[in-house]
Amino acid sequence: MSRIVLLDSGPLGMVTTPKAASPIYQECKLWFNSLKPKGYTVMLPEIADYEVRRELLRVNKLAGIQRLDELKAGLIYLPITTPIVLKAAELWAQARRDGKPTADPQALDGDVILAAQAMSVADEENEVIVATTNVRHLSQFVDAREWRLIE
Repeated sequence: MSRIVLLDSGPLGMVTTPKAASPIYQECKLWFNSLKPKGYTVMLPEIADYEVRRELLRVNKLAGIQRLDELKAGLIYLPITTPIVLKAAELWAQARRDGKPTADPQALDGDVILAAQAMSVADEENEVIVATTNVRHLSQFVDAREWRLIE
């Protein structure tokens, strides 16, 4: 069985922040660097790339964009496809019917897109975990864990 970790925007942002950042960012980088030796395959979902990249562009942090691009080149990139968008729409609707929305009704809702991306690679041969800082929204759809708890 393959063990796959998908990075949500929180851990992704911490991993691509410069070395001078706070201790939690350094802890996250150490955690990230420990995944491959432990047998995990790490994937970069396109929605997480988008969420981190748009903020870096907004504040004109070109070095951050370069670090994000370098990381992206070394990971499996999980694009947003039509089947993923269709599944995300189903998850969005179901969450609202169940009274458990994950975003404002007018928001794009990256959490359901990320959940659909995770579902697209999960099967009986792949254990998929979303590494996040926001377990509550994602865990109603997929195995989502605080990044520190993935060992």
